[in-house]
Amino acid sequence: MDFLPNIVRRGTFVAKVELVDVSIRDGNQSLWGATGLSAQQVIQIAPTLDRIGFRALDYSSSTAMGVSVRNFQENPWERLRATRKLMPNTSLQFIGTGFRFISWETAHPDFMQLVYDRLTINGMDRVVVLDPMHDMEAAKATAKMLRKAGIKEIVGALVYTISEVHDDKFYSNLAKQMAECPDIDRVYVKDPAGLLNSERAKTLLPAIRAQLKGKALELHSHTTLSLSPVTYTEVASLVDVLQVAIGPLASGSSLPNAERVVANLRELGHTVDIDDHALGLASKYFYDLAEAEGLPIGTPQEYDAAFLRHQVAGGVMSTTRRQLRELGMEDRFPALMEEVGHVRAELGHPIMVTPFPQMVCSQALFNVIGTERYENVPDQIIRYVQGSFGRPAGVIDQNIMDKILNLPRAKELAQEPSPKTPSELRKVFGNSISDEELLLRATMPADLVDAMVAKGPFPNHYNPVVRQISSLVTELEKRPDVSDISITKDAFSITASTKESLGEVATNEN
Repeated sequence: MDFLPNIVRRGTFVAKVELVDVSIRDGNQSLWGATGLSAQQVIQIAPTLDRIGFRALDYSSSTAMGVSVRNFQENPWERLRATRKLMPNTSLQFIGTGFRFISWETAHPDFMQLVYDRLTINGMDRVVVLDPMHDMEAAKATAKMLRKAGIKEIVGALVYTISEVHDDKFYSNLAKQMAECPDIDRVYVKDPAGLLNSERAKTLLPAIRAQLKGKALELHSHTTLSLSPVTYTEVASLVDVLQVAIGPLASGSSLPNAERVVANLRELGHTVDIDDHALGLASKYFYDLAEAEGLPIGTPQEYDAAFLRHQVAGGVMSTTRRQLRELGMEDRFPALMEEVGHVRAELGHPIMVTPFPQMVCSQALFNVIGTERYENVPDQIIRYVQGSFGRPAGVIDQNIMDKILNLPRAKELAQEPSPKTPSELRKVFGNSISDEELLLRATMPADLVDAMVAKGPFPNHYNPVVRQISSLVTELEKRPDVSDISITKDAFSITASTKESLGEVATNEN
C-alpha cells in the first residue's frame, strides 16, 4: 500500500464515520438558489431519506422558511410537521445565527425564544448555533435558549476562513469555550467556501479536538474548489461526522457526493452504516426531479484561486448569478466577484457566512451596476458599520466608514426603535392568529403571508415522471394540429383527446 502514502491506509486509523445529509437545505440553497424544492417534493422523498441512516438531515433555516412563504406560498411550520411525521428516525436540523429570524433586522431575545419553542414543538430536534462574528457570549446565550426550548442536540459552529488571525490557535480557543459550555453538545467545522485542504485540516482538526473534552466533532466543507472530497478521505479518522449531499444536489458549490464518500471511506476500511439501496433511490428521485423541473445538476469544479480572495459560498454564489441574470447582466459576474473581494477587505474581512456573504455581495452588486461605489448602500451594510453585528476581525476602511455613516439613511437607522417583544407584536397583529403566523407576519410582508394563508394546504404527492408528462400534455394541448395524444413511459401510459378537458384525461399506471 505504499502507493497511498498520504491517505489513511486500509486497516490503519480506521473509524466509524456517521453522515449528515444537507441536500434539502444547503444543497438546495447552493445549487438551486433555495427555490428548487417545494414541500410536496420533500415530503415525497422523506420516508426514503429516513431509511438511509443519516445521523441528521440539514432541513431548514430562517431563510429557507421565508422562501417557503415567498416562492411557494407554503406554511413552513406545516412543512416541518409533515416531514417530522414521515421521518421519525432521523434528526432534523435548523441552522441560525441567534439574532434574527427571516428578516435581517435584529430580533428581541423573547422573540427568538418563541421561534425556538415553536421549532421544537413542531419536530426540529437539532440546531446549529452559528454566530457570524464568533461572539462566544452570544453563542452561549443562544444555546441556553435552545436548551430551554427543549432542543435535543445543539451544535456549535466554527466557521473556517483564511486570514492572518484565523489560525489553529484561534479556532482551538473557540473550541475550548464551546467544550466548557454545558448547552453545546458537539462542534462542527463549517467551511462554506470550500477552502480547507487536507494539509491544513491535519493540523486544524487535531488542535480543535484536543480542546473538546470528548464532545463530537463534525466537518462540513463545500466542493467549490474540489478540495473537500480529498480532504474528507484523508481526515475521516479525525472527525465523528462528515456532511454530504445526494446526487444532483452534491458537488459544484454544494458538498461532496454521499455515494462517492461512502465508497471511498469503505475502500479505506472505515465503517459507514448507510443503507445503500435507499441512498440510491433518493439519488434517482432527485435526478428525476431535476430533469422534470429543469434544475441544474452539481458537477465537479476546477480549482479557482480567486475564491481565496472573495470566499463567496455556494448558495450566495447561485443566488447572485440569478440576480444578475434577471437584470440581464450575467456577463458582469466576473467583475462582481472582483468587487466582492474589494468590499470584503474594506469592511474589515468579515467571515463569509450568513448574513455577511449576502450583505457583501449586495453592496458589490450596487457598486458594479451604479455610477459610483457606495452611492447606494443597503441598510444591513449600514447597520454592520454602525456595529449592530458586533466587531469585525479586521479594521473597516476609514474612508468607507465615513462615507457610509454620513449617509442620510445612516442617521435614520441610528434612531431605530428597539426590537419588539412577542407581547408588543400581539398589539400590532392581534390575538386571533397563532404564534406561528405571528412570527411570519412580524418578519415578512403582509401580502406574502396573506397569499400563503389563502392558498391553504399544499399537495402531499409529487411524481417527477408524471410532472414531465403533465407538462408535455399541457404544451401539446396548445397546438391546433394535434387532436389526440398517446404517451407511454416505463409502466405509465396516458391517452387523451385535446377535445376533452384535462379532467377527462384517461391514465393507466400498470
